[in-house]
Amino acid sequence: MNLYNIVHVHLRPWTEREIAFWGIITAVIVTRAVIGYKKGKICGRQAIAGVLLFLYLVLVFSSAVFTRMPDGNRQLEWRLFWSWREVIVNHNQELLQENLLNLVFLFPMGVLLPLVMHRRIAWWKGLVAGVMFSFIIESCQLLFSRGLFEWDDIVHNGLGCMAGCMICSVVFFHERGKRR
Repeated sequence: MNLYNIVHVHLRPWTEREIAFWGIITAVIVTRAVIGYKKGKICGRQAIAGVLLFLYLVLVFSSAVFTRMPDGNRQLEWRLFWSWREVIVNHNQELLQENLLNLVFLFPMGVLLPLVMHRRIAWWKGLVAGVMFSFIIESCQLLFSRGLFEWDDIVHNGLGCMAGCMICSVVFFHERGKRR
């Protein structure tokens, strides 16, 4: 499945009510970030990263759950790494592409977390954050019949978030070390 199909076949457009709701929530988040910055509680990079993280997670959650068309039945795959077996044994290129996309799906979340926290994030904390957020997405997909719950996605998303945290933490602290 390519990105075009994901966006144009599986996702419906946002309703006016959804746009208004998320617009109001975004305005509140931006306002809080500006106030936190002006009061000196957070730095500018934290404020920007916090707003970007919020916006990214809203888009991820809406694309993975809310704007997906329900298929009417709950689907789940309990076997761990079943998708890689399909890729290796049956040379399933579509599943390979899906696995790679899932690896980068939460990478931006991992990049933004150290910036929001304004400190280095340990690799395992990035993994846990990605796994937890992905588990929420997969559980909602199962609950609302909006896709396949699969452990492979949770693992891939968690690894992507972990990689983002590791890279940003190294770059962030390398940069901070130069300023001292």
